[in-house]
Amino acid sequence: MKHASPLQTEIPFEALDPERIRMESARKQALDQGRTRLLVTGVMFALAFVVLGGRLVDLTRHGKDGAPTWQAMTTKKAESPVVVRGDVRDRQGHILATSLPTQSLYVDSREALEGGDAEEAADKLLSVLPDLNRDQVLDKIKGGGRFEWLARNLTPDQVWAVNRLGVPGFGFRREERRVYPYGPSFAHVIGYTDVDGRGISGVERTFETRLGTQGETIDLSIDMRVQAILHEELVKAQKRFSALGAAGVVMDVNTGEIIAMVSLPDFDPNKPESSLGESGFNRATKGVYEMGSTFKLFTTAMALDTGTVKLTDGYDASEPIHIARFTINDFHAKKRWLSVPEILVYSSNIGTAKMALDVGAKTQKEYLTRFGLLGASDVELPEVGSPLFPARWGEISTMTISYGHGIAVSPLQLAAGVSSLINGGVMMPPTLMKHTDTTVPRGKKVLEAKTSAAMRSLMRLVVRDGTGKNADVQGYLVGGKTGTAEKQVAGKYDKKALISSFVGAFPMTNPRYVVLAVVDEPQGIKATYGYATGGWVAAPVVQGVIERMGPLYGMIPDGRGVEAEDAPNHPLHVPVSSGPKRTAMVGGSVRHATY
Repeated sequence: MKHASPLQTEIPFEALDPERIRMESARKQALDQGRTRLLVTGVMFALAFVVLGGRLVDLTRHGKDGAPTWQAMTTKKAESPVVVRGDVRDRQGHILATSLPTQSLYVDSREALEGGDAEEAADKLLSVLPDLNRDQVLDKIKGGGRFEWLARNLTPDQVWAVNRLGVPGFGFRREERRVYPYGPSFAHVIGYTDVDGRGISGVERTFETRLGTQGETIDLSIDMRVQAILHEELVKAQKRFSALGAAGVVMDVNTGEIIAMVSLPDFDPNKPESSLGESGFNRATKGVYEMGSTFKLFTTAMALDTGTVKLTDGYDASEPIHIARFTINDFHAKKRWLSVPEILVYSSNIGTAKMALDVGAKTQKEYLTRFGLLGASDVELPEVGSPLFPARWGEISTMTISYGHGIAVSPLQLAAGVSSLINGGVMMPPTLMKHTDTTVPRGKKVLEAKTSAAMRSLMRLVVRDGTGKNADVQGYLVGGKTGTAEKQVAGKYDKKALISSFVGAFPMTNPRYVVLAVVDEPQGIKATYGYATGGWVAAPVVQGVIERMGPLYGMIPDGRGVEAEDAPNHPLHVPVSSGPKRTAMVGGSVRHATY
């Protein structure tokens, strides 16, 4: 069989038709044109989407009126992540301190000088930021540096206004501004940060690493509701009695948690400059004061706990005590023999001093140390004062310290010490941190349970029948002790410069909270018959706090009435002494005991 070579292959005749060739060429050209048009159309659509996308981004960043949005001004660059400072919250989770994103203005001096006139740039900037100092701004623009701060923590409107100036060399950096929603109410507890976001005082400083470096959220023991109540009551007292200042503490006696703590005058942490002077001083923890007759609680407790006295014992308080060049008198003198409960109820300096001598200086110091009164508090604040007491603790010091003179402690120390007297005799370290069921410390045993029970009864008597009547709240079985001490001015005690205080607790059948109020240099008024003592000035503050706090915490008032407390089976019943029957010499003082 013969095979044809490729050159000999026959070509169909119709393939060589000129008309067919022309039509194929036209079809091919049309297809090419269609592809080109589709490509152009696709590109145009793509460009349109790019333009629309860009516009959306622009609207997101600047809004309809051209002003930059907060999101645009605060978006962090991926290449420079920052740790957001942690929040500070109260025990209910309410935010007490938080950080908001903001922008700060700087100048690149070289760029600014290359781009225009320094004087003109300064004038333009001051036209939108008039609070700036022109000379300082001009110096920074002319300084030649690549980075100088001009203004910190600007608002979105301010950032937009600066951007619209179009001045070369001006730029922004994302920062955070610390914000305190409740202003002065928590000033001395929380403290504040500097312009760079570093803690300067309060828990902001104590927990700088946790808040600033690690970005943790801190939950405090403070209850903002009780804090507001205490703050209002103290402000009211300060104004009413024209006092220099005031301080207050509310503490959980069983956990040591500080539920509220206030110092007046205070300041607005949103405006750190307002903390200068007295306003920045924390009277509740940093200030130490002679707390007067509130110390009689500690003297009575140690005397009962050591067996030095029983509730049915007493002392002769008919005459003042003369020792060296000093004379010890009673403000509410009864000029007779007083039982131990009467010494506390009538706040007898004479009876308390004799009781302290029987206890002895060594034992007195031991117990005051147990109660946390001879060392600085470990509370989580940098502003903590150290107590003041005599280096030489002799007989005179033993007597005067027994009723709160010659020793100075902080209000917080007093509140914590009193808590240990009534919670069963356990010293719980005061704390600003919220406890859980698993974080409450065991505390340290400082008194026998029976002594603590006796102190609860005695403190109730002071409010029911003694100098603390103005602190009583019906149904809440309030107990406490008044305190009034003269301040030392130029090395001498000034009878017109008083520290008036009242420390209370409730309910005394099963105490839950201690409430302390201290008022610095109150002035007597007509309604108090000119008196400015603790019973007239500070006791009503404690009454106001308990009156509002009890219902808030769902505490049901005891409706049995005062008469029920006199029943022998009532937990607050105090045995009545029948009077002195024998005189005994103990520790150099005269003690009358009933057997």
